[in-house]
Amino acid sequence: MSNYHPPIPDVNPTEFRRKLIKVSVIIGAVGFVLAGLGIFQRSNATADLAKIAAQSAIPTVSVINAALSDDAGALVLPGNLEPLNSASIYAQTNGYIKEWLVDIGDSVKKGQILAILDAPELLHQLAQAKADYATALAEQNNAQSMADRANNLMKINSAAISREMVEQRSRDAEAKTAATAAARANVNRLESLQSFTKLSAPFDGKVTSRSAQLGELVVAGNSNAQPLFTISDTRLMRVFVRVPQNYAAQMQSDQKAELVLPEYNDKTFPAVVTRSAHAVDVASGSVLVELQANNDKGELMPGAYAQVSFKLAINKDRIRIPGSAILYRDQKPAIATINEKNIVTLKPVKIGRDEGTTVEIAAGIMATDRIITTPPDAIRNGDEVRVATTK
Repeated sequence: MSNYHPPIPDVNPTEFRRKLIKVSVIIGAVGFVLAGLGIFQRSNATADLAKIAAQSAIPTVSVINAALSDDAGALVLPGNLEPLNSASIYAQTNGYIKEWLVDIGDSVKKGQILAILDAPELLHQLAQAKADYATALAEQNNAQSMADRANNLMKINSAAISREMVEQRSRDAEAKTAATAAARANVNRLESLQSFTKLSAPFDGKVTSRSAQLGELVVAGNSNAQPLFTISDTRLMRVFVRVPQNYAAQMQSDQKAELVLPEYNDKTFPAVVTRSAHAVDVASGSVLVELQANNDKGELMPGAYAQVSFKLAINKDRIRIPGSAILYRDQKPAIATINEKNIVTLKPVKIGRDEGTTVEIAAGIMATDRIITTPPDAIRNGDEVRVATTK
């Protein structure tokens, strides 16, 4: 085998160090560039993510422009119908129902007999009272006759009878007269009670209830007793409505209104305001108002529910907005509005009337305001929003 080795070239140590430093600088520069490029890409990605997150955090809202309402106001409130007159007929004497002559829905005239009671105990009491009256009247006549004879005897011969005896017989006649008057009063009382065995109608109207049953015992003065009949005069109906205080001033006599009843969806009934309580109920903040409606055809029923629509004067300062636009901050209503840069401003408002789907604003916003229809609960002053585009 050959032991030949190629010659090793001579290397200048200084030149070698220069090349090594140059290569190291180049590698370092390339690494620095690559590291900077990576940092730059990560920074751009973070900024893009932050921008996307910021854009996502801006809520998208629907906006309407407030506008004044120029139509005549229609105030619609619930009302209850009652007859012009209504009377509950109770028994005023004890007895058994012998006969009832009318039933629910019947028309009756004033004085017409509704039912007849059988009161045998009352008849016995009346017979006894008449006998007592007859006895008292006889005793009165006897006592008066004796008093007259004593007075005449005193005039003819004063010595024949003492003055004391004359006075005694006169006082006895007076006492017998008083007893007779008391007996007569008792007869009158029982005769009046006997007249109550016939129950009659107090006025023209209709029978709206009947609880009388044949043979039933009725006891006068029983606080738990039901009325035997109820008579209602329905030719003219009263309508009672509670009107909010801010509309009470417009509820003047002859104010027109219309009634809408559930059983007559395609028909309205005219009514007119007749009187107002002129007092605000503390609990509800409303004023009780009475209207009257003609009911010649009998279409309106006592106790019925009706929607009462009042035609009010035009309120040029009225602004209506959706009910969903109302926010409550510290128990006070507010509206979220935005400016031309879509920055939110919360404005406290005063609600004139809440109709559920729409709300009438009495003060706090202007007709030029841009209003968020459904603001988020967390919205605050100075927040930025994005307005949804409408197709």
